[in-house]
Amino acid sequence: MPTQDPKLKLAEVLEELEMSRSAFYRMVARRKGPKLMKLPNNQIRVRRSALDAWWAEQEVAA
Repeated sequence: MPTQDPKLKLAEVLEELEMSRSAFYRMVARRKGPKLMKLPNNQIRVRRSALDAWWAEQEVAA
């Protein structure tokens, strides 16, 4: 059975990062944020694994 990789809504990601939507999009525009998925209905999702990998990169960079 394949392992589930939950897709988080943008609001969930923003809450976890304790960041405003505008600050998040600025970070993404500078290519400093986690990888995003855009659904056909234009909603944004972030895979849990992508967010966890991004967190790990931030720890190494600090």
